[in-house]
Amino acid sequence: MAGRNIAVKKYVVRLRVEEREQLQVLLRKGKGPARRLLKARILLKADVSEAGPGWSDSKIIAALDASASMLYRVRKQLVEEGFEAVLSRKQRTTPAVARIFDGEKEAKLIALACSKPPKGRARWTLRLLENKVMELGIVERASDSTIGRTLKKTRSSRIAGNAGSSHRRPTPPS
Repeated sequence: MAGRNIAVKKYVVRLRVEEREQLQVLLRKGKGPARRLLKARILLKADVSEAGPGWSDSKIIAALDASASMLYRVRKQLVEEGFEAVLSRKQRTTPAVARIFDGEKEAKLIALACSKPPKGRARWTLRLLENKVMELGIVERASDSTIGRTLKKTRSSRIAGNAGSSHRRPTPPS
């Protein structure tokens, strides 16, 4: 696809005057994500309207050092989803990694961390909390560092103050 010109394209780029101006302003500023700027350049070069140069795919690939699949995706997205969709980044519907502690589980962890520590211990440690959380079935698995981050975020226990906090502990009276 990269080495040859295709006479009939399924997705043809035809930009309106205001869309071309918006892309040119974006490129003149030169600020923004590199992928957005590359998409803007592709659209301007591929534009077959009267104001556009209507470059071939092979010429665009050579000039912008882009892949043929990138050109195809940009053209397709413009035709199917519209001008704004090409320049904006699509938001994920779900996070990349699911949270281990949702609100309810986090509340149980906080209650546990604020409770009386096990017999023979002065306070809860992250490892003790890790074992107890799994023993009670609050979560299937969680590392001590995850528990520490969760508690530090809520600042709800003595452990939260010790886990990398820059606050000084008061010195005991002599």
